[in-house]
Amino acid sequence: MSGRKVAFMPRHGRRHTIPPHGINYRANVWAFRALGVRAVISPCAAGSLQRHVHPGDFVLCDQFVDRTRGRADTFFDGPIVTHVSPAETYDPELRRVAAEVIRQHGIPMHERGTIVIIQGPRFSTKAESKWFSDAGWEVVSMTQYPEAYLCRELGMAVVNISLITDYDAGLLEGTEAVNASTVLEVFQRNAERIQKVVLDMIGRFPQDLDALGARKALEPTRGDGHAISPDDIRLFDTRID
Repeated sequence: MSGRKVAFMPRHGRRHTIPPHGINYRANVWAFRALGVRAVISPCAAGSLQRHVHPGDFVLCDQFVDRTRGRADTFFDGPIVTHVSPAETYDPELRRVAAEVIRQHGIPMHERGTIVIIQGPRFSTKAESKWFSDAGWEVVSMTQYPEAYLCRELGMAVVNISLITDYDAGLLEGTEAVNASTVLEVFQRNAERIQKVVLDMIGRFPQDLDALGARKALEPTRGDGHAISPDDIRLFDTRID
């Protein structure tokens, strides 16, 4: 595709049989890394937390807030100790490419946004939704953490495109609470658009994906002051199930 090898993985399984809290994020991300992937496009269905972010819009999130619990969220469980910064988890250059493509497709878009990741499979209560909205966050979803951060730990650049399917519970007076049928209906309408966007993005990615900065972010991050080495990462071959 555009002269590049591309790997694809449906995070919920081929028939959407794996709930958000049950996804083996480490195995998925490790599979990409083992295939030699250098850049990851990570779209997701999401709810809007702000009135100006409308169903049908795309949001290029640049920050996340983790509200999950109990998910395996690092490859570095010891004896190697490391601290990879999540300050710029979503790659600025890939976000720029995504914005350019989405704009040319005429899709309503927001170039920045914070996504709060909830545990799932349940949606937010009205009180939780108000809390998130009052905090100023734009998007709520269930799968970006630890997926995006795990990509960061393995030196893969990642970009998120949040496909807004609904206003979250109680955001707008008079709107119904979010339900799975509503989400699926809008998401299916977005499916054709995101496929075209992803295909165009791949053709416009920089030739040298290692120059994006994700690899450099690993230096130095180990607890002993050294950079993560390929030998460190090879240890995971026997650990990820």
